[in-house]
Amino acid sequence: MITVGIVSHVAVDAGYVLVIPLGGLIFHAAGRHPLAGIAAAFAGVSGGFSANFVPSSLDPLLSGISQAAAQLLDPTVTVNPLNNWFFTLSSSVLIIVVGWILTDRFIEPRLASTAVDGDALVVEDQTLTADQKRGLVHASLALLLSAALLALSTWPADSAWRNSEGLLTAFDAPLMRSIVALIFVLFVIPGVVYGYVAGTVTSHRDVIAGMTQSISGMGYYIVMAFFAAQFIAAFGQSNLGPLVAIKGADALREAGLPMQVTLVGIVLLTGVVNLMVGSASAKWALIAPVFVPMLMQLGVSPDLTQAAYRVGDSSTNIITPLLPYFPLIVVFCQRYVKSSGIGTVVALMLPYSVTLLIIWSAWLILFWSLGLPLGLQSSYIYAP
Repeated sequence: MITVGIVSHVAVDAGYVLVIPLGGLIFHAAGRHPLAGIAAAFAGVSGGFSANFVPSSLDPLLSGISQAAAQLLDPTVTVNPLNNWFFTLSSSVLIIVVGWILTDRFIEPRLASTAVDGDALVVEDQTLTADQKRGLVHASLALLLSAALLALSTWPADSAWRNSEGLLTAFDAPLMRSIVALIFVLFVIPGVVYGYVAGTVTSHRDVIAGMTQSISGMGYYIVMAFFAAQFIAAFGQSNLGPLVAIKGADALREAGLPMQVTLVGIVLLTGVVNLMVGSASAKWALIAPVFVPMLMQLGVSPDLTQAAYRVGDSSTNIITPLLPYFPLIVVFCQRYVKSSGIGTVVALMLPYSVTLLIIWSAWLILFWSLGLPLGLQSSYIYAP
């Protein structure tokens, strides 16, 4: 369930409404406590929000904000959209192991005294119909064919996806600049194919209706992003970013704190801010113009600052009631234990949050200590 929750990040927020209730159903059907299944799925979907095996739309979104923040100090800085991919890929394995142990050894035993209500949801027959099976087969073939065509189009040395030097992963390569559009296309194609084959889509109007329904839950993010955009514009015009960065860097230099302590400080501060601002991108848009230039003054690259932010943001997602989907998680729990409330979910997820903060921060410091690459064209040091 934790693995499925992490993989669901390629579909952005779909995991909240699909994977988490599925966790309760699967555990309930297997004779285990359904709240443990919800907790495990929630830990994968939200606690490991910045972890993934494959790139998601969050990667170019955060890196774009990081680049804009870095250019407040140095207009020549560029940030690769996959600058944290190696770190988030390895973090996926870490989160799966940590979540697995916590769920089996701590969370579910604690739930042993919590009775499931007698009229809890009865698991119904979820056998796929012939049309659905056929739709899944065709959709899978469409995805494989699309990926194969993309791979073939990047193979020639003079491919249009490469930059002037023939590189695919460079920041100025058309492939890197098209990450968001490619993710969209590679999921739209199998989705449309499935709909037509399974019979759930009969015309282009159904496709538009499905997209409209999917984006209807983005209202919170759009509102936050609007005000964040105003803040960034005003912040840039005021020159407060470079001023705060220089003063902050001077203070950190005088403090003489080890880099490990500085990184942990970023993680913890991000975790605290996350309890008040739920959106990962809107929050990064607010604090990146301060953090990124300030740490650049200390020789810390935007890639490393962004990685520390992702750790703090993801670890406390699961205990903040201001998360837009948090009330929905409470509703999922109430299907099995009617007395569940916000406190129930916070208490259930607190062990995951604290453990992830500690172990994931240590994992980042280990990465830095060993000099392992954070991602494509990433670095730990900023050299003006």
